[in-house]
Parts: sequence; C-alpha cells; structure tokens
Amino acid sequence: MTVYLRSLETAVPPTILIQPEARAVFAAQPGLTRLGSRLVNTCFDSAAIDTRHTAVQELTKDSRAEDPQFFDPATGLLLSPSTRVRNDIFATEATKLFIEAAQKALDACPGIDERDITHLVTVSCTGFFNPGPDYKIVRALGLNPAVQRYHLGFMGCYAAFPALRAAKSFCEADPGAVVLVVCAELCSLHVRTSNDPDTIMGSALFADGAAAAIVTARDIPGEAALLRLDHFETVLTPVGEESMAWNIGDEGFEMVLGNYVPHIIDDHIIGALEPLLLRDSSLRGLPYRDIQHWAIHPGGRSILDKVQARLDLSDEQLVPARETLRNFGNMSSATVLFVIKHILDLPAADDGPDNNTAGAGGERICSMAFGPGLTVETALFTRLPASRAAEPSRLKRSESPAPGTGREEAQPVSARA
Repeated sequence: MTVYLRSLETAVPPTILIQPEARAVFAAQPGLTRLGSRLVNTCFDSAAIDTRHTAVQELTKDSRAEDPQFFDPATGLLLSPSTRVRNDIFATEATKLFIEAAQKALDACPGIDERDITHLVTVSCTGFFNPGPDYKIVRALGLNPAVQRYHLGFMGCYAAFPALRAAKSFCEADPGAVVLVVCAELCSLHVRTSNDPDTIMGSALFADGAAAAIVTARDIPGEAALLRLDHFETVLTPVGEESMAWNIGDEGFEMVLGNYVPHIIDDHIIGALEPLLLRDSSLRGLPYRDIQHWAIHPGGRSILDKVQARLDLSDEQLVPARETLRNFGNMSSATVLFVIKHILDLPAADDGPDNNTAGAGGERICSMAFGPGLTVETALFTRLPASRAAEPSRLKRSESPAPGTGREEAQPVSARA
C-alpha cells in the first residue's frame, strides 16, 4: 500500500539569536578558562550558523525581566536556572509551537478536516509534562477526543523518522487512517556557560523549532500529495555509544556531543545506507551523487562535510541542509523536516541524463538523521510531480507567525538582550 505525506509545515519562536553576538556573550563569562574562552570562539565561529530562534524571551533586546533567570543584562552574566524552571518554560512555550505547527499542517491540507485525524504522534526530547503535547493539540485544534495519541520522547535528533515510520505503519494497517505528526524542540532552554567542550558545542549549535506533517494512504479528491513515503531503516553503529548522549542534570539537560562523532559517521555512513538502498532495485549500485536530493540532518557543519565527502555529493545537494543550519541551527528532531521542506520548495528539476532518479514518477530523496547510540535513521522518499509549487512557502526569518499564536511582535534580537 502506498502512503503519502500530504502537508509539511514549520514554526519557530520569534526571538532570534545572532551568532556573533551570542558568541560575544558566552566568551565574556567570568568562569571561563583560557582554553574555554578559545573553544567558545572556535565553536561559534566554525558552526556555519548565522541565526537561531529561541523561546527564552529574556534574550530579546528590549526584555528587562524583574527577576532574570537565564541572563542578567545588568551584569552580562548567564545564569543557571534549575531543571524545573527550564521545564516549566518548556510546558508553556513548546505547547505554543506544537499547536502552531499542527494548525499550519492542517490548514495546508484543506481536504482534511480536524475530525478526520485518526492518529496523532508527537515528538520531543527537550522537556516533559502531562497531560502532554498530544493532549494539548487535541484540545486546541478540536480533534476527535478518541484520536489515538502517541508521544515519542527523549529519542533525540533522529526521532522524526520513527514518527513518520509509525505513521506509515498506521496507514498500511488502516487505509482510512489520517495521521498528524508534530515535532517540537526547545533546545535553547538547556544552554549554559561551561568550560566543557560538549557543552560549549551545544551552546553554539542548538536552537528551537517545530514541524508538522499529515500522512495518509487514502485518496483525497483534489488534493495533491507532496511525497511518497517509500522506505525507512535504522542502523546502530558498532561504536559511539558514549560519544553522543542526552542526560538529565540538576541545571537542565546535558548534551554529550564528542568531537569524534563526525569521524564515526564518516566511517559507518556507507554501511548505514546499504540496507535502505537495497530496498529499491533501481538504486542498487548507483553512485550516491545520482540520487537527486539529499535531506541530511545538519547536526553540525563537520558532520555535513564528512557526509558530503564520503558520498561524493555535490555542493548543490548539500544546500538544503547547510541553509537550514545557517538560518535555524540544530533544532533536534524537527531539523530534518525543515531540510525536507526546503527540498519540496525547490523548483522542479529538469529531467535529463544527470538526473537518473528524476522523471515522470517523481524525484527521489534520500534522507538521514543521527542521534544518541550512535543511531542512524535513513529514509527514501519520492517527491511527486504535483507537489512542485509555483511559489515556495518555506518559512523565512522575516515571515510573521500565524495570527492568534501570541507571537506577532517578533523582532531581531541578540544574546546580549
């Protein structure tokens, strides 16, 4: 049975962190050693990020909180709120993003009514509360209270693929199913000043954002699907369990992102792709470069560099991943959906001898994401000809949030507040 992605939309909080200004704040913290200060400058400057979004409103230029918890503009000090304080903000701000992204995905699929949703899958690894985001979406959007709800928590950057794979399975089991998938992450809640290289790297990379999709197998008259969901695979690399992890500490969640992660991916990416590509006879033995589109989770610039070099991909094939990283940073599970959205908004490619996987049947997309374990999730999609829109709808930094979200007054900001 063929399963389709019908809509894919994104949302971000309005507060924007400008990378050089954020670097200046982190580099000026009094507790840094000489090595720590050097690492801050190196990590921020080499991240290939211009801007990121954060739900921590204290970081706006005009914000002057009476009792600052994250940043004190009077002293220039970054503060260390407890995990509870951070998680309370997650419960409030992540709910807004979950609902906004879900509503946008529904609005982008007019052939689907709120009451048509049969399954809801939510994803996040940056906070917890219950009743959770699945419940909040049902109430806010007026979904059927009997909708089947599932939450994938604490899986990390690769979790969008297990969510889409579950949606595909639901639709294959029930041809009438309509599945709403929503990922929302507030990674910036957990940034802190430190001399630890992993913590510094996380502060330079991570950001906040959400993405939502509607998945069906049933035909919707007058509605063109965007993607065909072809295959998914999971591979655990034989090494790397200690190199990438996500732990709960007293002052927020703690990222372990060892500098050896890009080398592990470099060594094992070919093997991780093999079971996926064996699922499609037309791709067996084909040079990786001949698969037209590559939606790679931009876990960091060095990861993208290693993947591009190992697979011999062109600069153009890395544009969706690199531009997502540049404009939005690493938003954990939501990020790869931003990359796929970028590809969907590209003009239609010309069919020709250099586009071996494009044609009347659509353009092939090979996608991958990496997370704790070290886990490599891979997926094959087909971008359908009818999905080629005349005007791209990809969220841009200047785009205003949807009315009614309470975030209409977005302004560029810096970490200096």
